[in-house]
Amino acid sequence: MEATGIAHRQFKVAQIDDRLYGAFLEHLGRAIYTGIYEPDHPTADENGMRQDVIDLVKELDVPVVRYPGGNFVSAYNWEDGIGPKENRPVRLDLAWHTSDSNEVGIHEFAEWCASTNTQMMLAVNLGSRGLDEARNFVEYVNHPGGSYWSDLRRANGREDPWNVRMWCLGNEMDGPWQIGHKDAVEYGKLAAETAKAMRAFDKDLELIVCGSSHSNMPTYPQWEATVLEHTYDVVDYISLHMYFGNPEGNAANYLALNHKLDDYIVAVQGVINFIKAKKRSKKDIYICFDEWNVWYHSREQDRKILEGQQGWPHAPALLEDIYNFEDVLQVGLILNTFIRRSDVVKIACIAQLVNVIAPIMTEKGGDAWRQTIYYPYYFASRFGRGTALQLTFDCPTYDTENYKGVTFADVSAVHNEDDGTVTVFAINRHATETVDLAISLQGFDGLKVIDHQVMTHDDLRAVNVADNQKEVAPKAGAGAAVDGDTLTAALAPYSYQMIRLGR
Repeated sequence: MEATGIAHRQFKVAQIDDRLYGAFLEHLGRAIYTGIYEPDHPTADENGMRQDVIDLVKELDVPVVRYPGGNFVSAYNWEDGIGPKENRPVRLDLAWHTSDSNEVGIHEFAEWCASTNTQMMLAVNLGSRGLDEARNFVEYVNHPGGSYWSDLRRANGREDPWNVRMWCLGNEMDGPWQIGHKDAVEYGKLAAETAKAMRAFDKDLELIVCGSSHSNMPTYPQWEATVLEHTYDVVDYISLHMYFGNPEGNAANYLALNHKLDDYIVAVQGVINFIKAKKRSKKDIYICFDEWNVWYHSREQDRKILEGQQGWPHAPALLEDIYNFEDVLQVGLILNTFIRRSDVVKIACIAQLVNVIAPIMTEKGGDAWRQTIYYPYYFASRFGRGTALQLTFDCPTYDTENYKGVTFADVSAVHNEDDGTVTVFAINRHATETVDLAISLQGFDGLKVIDHQVMTHDDLRAVNVADNQKEVAPKAGAGAAVDGDTLTAALAPYSYQMIRLGR
């Protein structure tokens, strides 16, 4: 089977925002406690943070991390997480039917972000709370001093402000499951007034308003239109969320789901353009895809806790999907879609980063290791920065129940003008046939293959676990080459490949 494409140096999608490779941490399950924070762990630093996890996050080069939720934020009092730890209250979290000790709050999270070289994206509670608490939180975090909240921060040990630029105006407010759920008009008005108050403090903040929780919501896409009617002039991004699963065990259908993701992005981009035209605005709004990942493996085992059958446990194992090789292909497809839509998707956050539907897993008191999906995320974050190239592509296709013309090969290409490299990310969705890939690289001279990594496995269900952490891992590829201006490579059945070209 043959697949051919053309990538021209001058035919560009957009400059990729580095924050396309962001992540998310919520006070949920073991994401925080025994995930990033475990004071008794052998590797714990002076702040109680696991150094082994810090090292894995730094390896990923995560540019931004969203915090503290997620559903958790819609009933969260940020003031519970400041001051001496022994004085902080234990609270019941209604979103996940657990309890939270508040040992980790804004100070601890900020220190962790500094240790991992990442920036904070903070969310304010627009569920059970509102405008006043949001403006107080911003003042606490960002004001130098001389006011009540900034002086309280200084008294709590942080002299200088953190100067956080990115703020989410609530979370999934379209969802009936959300504490403080609102309809689109109610939320749009509240978000607009909150944004105005935050901008009165600092007009240069980047504000993210809630879009639909997923594209199957009955209010989608009217939700986006109504919310943007109220907020277009005072926000910068609209958030989208999508999770992917294969409970039926149908690989062909599962690996076509990035078409659903692409449709979602295109539809919301259309709504943005409509509201922009309706308002006669010169301002552009972009998409912040601040929750995305595979999530379905752990749903049944979580049921007892989420239904309240086990009381209010502190940091139980929740949403701990153990990812398989098939999920490597899916995550690669999702990231390729974001790269190809980087003209409108500027920020994205894999949900989540540690233990909870995450690329990194830990054992309490024990190891931290890379799940299977760690690797495509790593390759995209490390080598998918630069300019997304507009790739014309011709490849045999297949049909699924929901999508026609799904190409067996899925490819994206990124040109890094700083170091002169071109990186190609390629997935073969075919179960049995190799795809012979040929891409004409026009406008590029003297390129050669400088790195080639391949992920394959003869079992789509193969996983990485504590006792076998490298069952699914990349290996050096062979056979990729540049002849003249054409890159050729053989994409093995069910494979993920990263090919870097340079001089």
